[in-house]
This record gives sequence, C-alpha cells and structure tokens, in this order.
Amino acid sequence: MVRGKKVLITGSSTGIGEQLAYKFSEMGAHVMLTARRAQQLQEVAKKCLQLGASSAHYVVSDMGNLTSAENVVQETIEKLGGVDYLVLNHVGGSGSFGYFQGDMEAVLSSITVNYLSYIQLTSTALKALQKSQGSIVVMSSLSGRIGAPFTTSYCASKFALEGFYSSLRREFALSKNNVSVTVAVLGYIDTENAVKKVGEKITMTASSKENCAEEVVKAAVLRRPELFYPYWGIKPFVLIRDFAPTLIGKILDKFYVLENIK
Repeated sequence: MVRGKKVLITGSSTGIGEQLAYKFSEMGAHVMLTARRAQQLQEVAKKCLQLGASSAHYVVSDMGNLTSAENVVQETIEKLGGVDYLVLNHVGGSGSFGYFQGDMEAVLSSITVNYLSYIQLTSTALKALQKSQGSIVVMSSLSGRIGAPFTTSYCASKFALEGFYSSLRREFALSKNNVSVTVAVLGYIDTENAVKKVGEKITMTASSKENCAEEVVKAAVLRRPELFYPYWGIKPFVLIRDFAPTLIGKILDKFYVLENIK
C-alpha cells in the first residue's frame, strides 16, 4: 500500500518526524524530508535508505517563512514527481512554556510556524494530492481540544489547525474529492524538544515517539479521520470535556509543577 508512494514529512530531522520517516522508509516509500538542520537531515536520509526507502531526499527550510514552505512542496513535486502523503509535523515559534506576558511577537511567530505554514504547504500541494488521491496527515495535540495553560500561542495554533482540517475534510467528502485528512491528537511524547521544554514542569509520563510514529503511519495508511495517542491518556479527557469542563481542568492542572514555571 505504501511502497513507491511519495511522502513529504516536515519537521523530520528529529523526534516524531524522524521516526515517521523511518516507518515510511521501512515500507518502501520515496521520502522527502525537511527541517532547518541540514546535517541532521542528511543523517536521517541516509538511514532511510538503509531501512528500505525507494529514495530519500531532503530540503532545508524555515517554516517561519511561508515562501520557504511553498518551495518545499515545489521541490518535492519536482524531485519525486508528485505527493501521495503530506505529513505535517513541524513545531516551533519563539514562545516559551510559561505565563502569557502579552508578547505579540511570540504569538505571531507561533501562529506562523504552527498554523499558517501548515496551510501554505497544504495549499501548494493540493493539486498534486487531488491528482494522486492522496492523504494529508496533521500532528495536533490535546492542547488543540482542551485549552492548556502556559502554552497559549501554541494552543491557539492547534485549535486553528483542528478547525481548518476538520472543515477541509468535510469539503472533500461533499465534493467527492478522494483526499483523506487524518488528524493525530497527541499527548506528551518523549521527543528531545518536548522533554527539554516541559520535562521539569509537568509530572506526566512521556509516551514513546517510536510507538507514536507507528500509530500515526497506520492511521494515515488506513485513511482514518482521527488518531488519539496515547489513547487512554487522551480520549477520556476529550469525551468528558463538554460535560464537565471544570472537572477536567482541575484534573489536568494537577500535572503542572508551578514552582518550576515562570
């Protein structure tokens, strides 16, 4: 089902994106990797080939620049001849994990990287995806379903992603456009970036990035609309949210180590 397919994975120099690249490579896909760090991308691409990728390419890009994001898709189509899977995984922005202090620069940075660049990538790849009857795979978060403190800008971008892609999925269905949209609602994953940023500020146990990537790829290949990972750490909160929002807030608030948050 995946061998020979053309897969673009953003944020693929490390973390979940790196593991996604390996999973698709093991299945024989052509992979295009992108992130900001060339040396790490080169190393990941090399390993992808060792794991069985039909081909492995990379392009350095800064998702804070929407023109750069557009160029990534154009280069992917040029190098691979199209796009079957658009896997949107990157995360960034200048905001830190802490109290909102009114910093609009951090808000704009987060919205650009974590939301607008996703839309730019999708917009540029749309015709290629329609031609291949492909799939869009979006990394979201529990913070895109339930408002989380200390990550206001990131949280806002994830809520925006959820709204855009759930709307786009319905448009595809109504127009009989056979492009699938899978939104992965993720919890705390043991990526280097996440552990470094919040490891001493929350008491949650991080879930495996390798297992996470495996579940995301499975959901993408099966064209499922949603994935919750880890399921029992995410889904119950989402189900109860509308019935007892105050209770859910109080439960989740107990995971924060307030003395370590500024």
